Amino acid sequence: MSTAELHTLTGAYALHALPESEQRAFERHLEDCEACTQEVRELSATAARLGLAVAEPSPRDLRERVLREITTVRQEAPAHGRRERTGGRGRTGRWYGYALAACVAAAAAFGGVAVWQNQLAQDARQEANQAQRQNEQLAQVLSASDAKTSSSELTGGARGTVVVSQSQNRAVFLASNMAPPPSGKVYQIWFNDEGTMRSAGLMDPKASDDAVLLNGPVDQASGMGITVEPAGGSAEPTSDPVALMDFPTA
Repeated sequence: MSTAELHTLTGAYALHALPESEQRAFERHLEDCEACTQEVRELSATAARLGLAVAEPSPRDLRERVLREITTVRQEAPAHGRRERTGGRGRTGRWYGYALAACVAAAAAFGGVAVWQNQLAQDARQEANQAQRQNEQLAQVLSASDAKTSSSELTGGARGTVVVSQSQNRAVFLASNMAPPPSGKVYQIWFNDEGTMRSAGLMDPKASDDAVLLNGPVDQASGMGITVEPAGGSAEPTSDPVALMDFPTA
């Protein structure tokens, strides 16, 4: 397996989805590849967050209910040395029915867990693949031979850098020391198309340092702006810009 192929296995490795032979080869590759090591760390953290997001704790009163039921259920005497009546279901028939019902319920529960785990794995794979594609696209912009960079000071002591590649027709915004947005708000980035603002995505409200691959092509945009919007973003700016930056031209 070539080194180029190994670079594409970070998502599958983070989800423990590689065959044993490929896993061993990839782990040897990790010993010398800091970029893949970092990407695996980030993808593993993403998968863990997905798991926590859908996990549901047991009801608070579950333990108390079980203990209470134990005290009220009569223990069945040993069957050794006695015979149960065969006329009608009797106690054995009832307990067999209870046991069968319990087995069916358990099977259904474990089946539900299996479905849930499978869905979680699929969601994690999709999230990991999307993150990997974005990281690859972001790296392509930053490493493009025609990449041009422009930096400026933003409000509150923050600093912003925009990198534009005409060959990729994409742009990346790098922020450092950004103050968190107000509660329930988010920073939204906009392309400036000759005065018309076109949404280019949202920044992570919890990250003071962030690297954002702007959504959509640069096309004829001459710059970008940042506004404070309600969580989830807006179709058009609803506040004055907290930052305006021109794209580099030379």
